Amino acid sequence: MRHVNASVIANPIAAQGKPSFWPLQIAGWATYFILNATAVIGEGSELRYLVVSLTVTLSGFAITSLLRLGYRQLWALPLPRMAGFAAALLLTATLVQAGVYLGAKFAFHFCDDCMSHNLLSYLWYFLSMFYLLLSWSGLYFGIKFAQQSQLQKEAALRAQNAAHAAQLKMLRYQLNPHFLFNTLNAISTLVLDDKRDTAYRMVGSLSAFLRHSLDSDPEQRVSLAEEVDALRLYLGIEQLRFGDRLKVEMDIEPAARMALVPSLILQPLIENAIKYAVSKREEGGCVALVARRDANLAHDAWLDLHLRDDGPGFDEADIAPNGHARVGIANTRERLRVLYGERQHFHIGNREPHGVDVHIRLPFETARGT
Repeated sequence: MRHVNASVIANPIAAQGKPSFWPLQIAGWATYFILNATAVIGEGSELRYLVVSLTVTLSGFAITSLLRLGYRQLWALPLPRMAGFAAALLLTATLVQAGVYLGAKFAFHFCDDCMSHNLLSYLWYFLSMFYLLLSWSGLYFGIKFAQQSQLQKEAALRAQNAAHAAQLKMLRYQLNPHFLFNTLNAISTLVLDDKRDTAYRMVGSLSAFLRHSLDSDPEQRVSLAEEVDALRLYLGIEQLRFGDRLKVEMDIEPAARMALVPSLILQPLIENAIKYAVSKREEGGCVALVARRDANLAHDAWLDLHLRDDGPGFDEADIAPNGHARVGIANTRERLRVLYGERQHFHIGNREPHGVDVHIRLPFETARGT
């Protein structure tokens, strides 16, 4: 017998409902026939064996197509039951395919002298066809399981991304109640002190800032220039509260203005600086933002942000577990970790002779690429 063994078979469907099954099925069985035909011609055998080979190929194409339908019905079963039913279907398909092969040889009177006349030869025919269909089935289930695994990975990735987005929103929005409480308290104080014009201006500034805060997406990054514009909205509120007691300095390198940063990442840090370096001191204080592009590494540039104040300095009591400063600092650190992983740096420490320096270091990226 000169038919090609099961190492060359039709490729199975990749997944239920996928259009790739039929092209692979046709290409696989066509290859099976071509290799058989080449063997017949190469060995100088009678050309009528091509009819036998064509019959076996068409039969194999039809049987494996039906086998696919049977396998699809088993997919939702537990693995042991699936394996048992799949084995039964495979044995049935093998009996049919071996019968077609033997029937074709008898029907076309191929090599009458070499026809099988003992049980062992018929068993060989059966095992040969079994190996052929077993290989086809192995490919079918292998691709099916691989694609199911890929779908599960994609579903897990989507769930992870959804959790990531929810975490970012939670981190961003948990700051709003603290900030809103402080601002409304300041407005009520202005009203009680009969400073209604200032209170009205503060309400307008608060409205503009909250509108910007709600419109911005915590998952998206904005340019540092846009982040500074948002800070100015917030600082407009605070300067109405503190007047000349609050001094703000911004030293931003032009190249750094296009760098992408998480939206409103600096607001809670500015709020902490104002609370501890300005509000608690009769003379007020100064808050400075410094931004530089680290040009030392041309192919791996970084954005360096420093938020500095001239207050009394950092103290553990300032970040007590229930304190707002603790919320702002922990929140900012966690947002950076979620967004950048290990590719970020956040450090808070004292300055000499006094004051606090908050240092943030991020990969330098722009909307047009690094």
